[in-house]
Amino acid sequence: MKKMASGMYNILGEGAFEYLAKAQALEREGKKVLHFEIGQPDFPTPEHIKETAYDSIKTNFTGYVAATGILELKQAIQDEVEFSRGFRPDTEQILILPGAKPGIFFTMLGLVNPGDEVIYPDPGFPTYGSVVKYLNAREVPIALNEENDFRLDPKDVEEKITEKTKLIILNSPQNPTGSVMKKHELEKIAELAEEHELYVLGDEIYSKMLYDAEFHSVTIRDETKERTILLDGFSKSYSMTGWRLGYIVGPQQVIEKMGLLMINALSCTTSFVQKAGITALKGDQEPLFEMMRSFRIRRDAIVKGLNSIPNFSCLTPEGAFYTFPNIKKTGMSSREMADHLLYNAHVCCLPGSSFGPNGEGYIRFSYATSVDTINQAIRQIRESFN
Repeated sequence: MKKMASGMYNILGEGAFEYLAKAQALEREGKKVLHFEIGQPDFPTPEHIKETAYDSIKTNFTGYVAATGILELKQAIQDEVEFSRGFRPDTEQILILPGAKPGIFFTMLGLVNPGDEVIYPDPGFPTYGSVVKYLNAREVPIALNEENDFRLDPKDVEEKITEKTKLIILNSPQNPTGSVMKKHELEKIAELAEEHELYVLGDEIYSKMLYDAEFHSVTIRDETKERTILLDGFSKSYSMTGWRLGYIVGPQQVIEKMGLLMINALSCTTSFVQKAGITALKGDQEPLFEMMRSFRIRRDAIVKGLNSIPNFSCLTPEGAFYTFPNIKKTGMSSREMADHLLYNAHVCCLPGSSFGPNGEGYIRFSYATSVDTINQAIRQIRESFN
């Protein structure tokens, strides 16, 4: 048998699914496992969003639609971007996607050639590095340091820019650390991109999931007309992970070509799901606010609990729904710790190394679960070291 394409030997999976499989194996043995590995809100999709999808199916809105997305959803996204980022993109700058992940893939597929350099955060969402490897481009991870509250430092980015740099990827609020970049930091990176004629992808999937920090976007300098690309979606904020709905906003000529990728790969995003997306953006936002009130309580509970465990230390995240405690004083690697907690405490979290080499010495908890479960997990973790 002939070899597959070279990129297929480079592409990687995600640690979340690896540890979920390990946890499920324990559960098949009759063990009760407390889950903190998957980045999925445990709240149901709001009723008014589901009702729109039901109605659309019942009225037979179930066929093909325009590959780039239905106009009504694009118009709702125009309103959303104007409200949240301060500018109004043209509808031709918007591409509707089946989830936000295709936006990462399409952006790199459309912009990055073999040998080009891509700058991205480490620790960071595993898909970034995986797609860079797949394309036989060069990974340029930038360390996120706990001393800087895990925010990407523009000075570190500037030091890594070369003639081969093509794309900078940002993620704020950030997975896995919950950090939120400040306005002046994003402005500086946008300035660097302009100076060096680079593209910037702002992965802003957690844009609505903030506590006390303010949200700012790297797109504000050029309003996605020249080099910045905005990626967002519905999975997290509206608890629509399985619906697969996202969108990307960028320079018109780039979005036009991504639309061709969409035609060739996926035809279109599910029609009735797009209708539900309109209701998500334009309908009652109270379910989102209530979810974030709950996440704040959970965040405070898990941070307090993790800091009570000997040799653990945990910063308070400013966004998303993840904690990233430091476990270096335990003397265990992040994978050793994640395995210890799974098999001895029956608490499933992820090793920080799953998010890049700079994640070593940390573990990630998704606190998309109840306060009672969080408190039980803290008790079981503490007991596992006795």
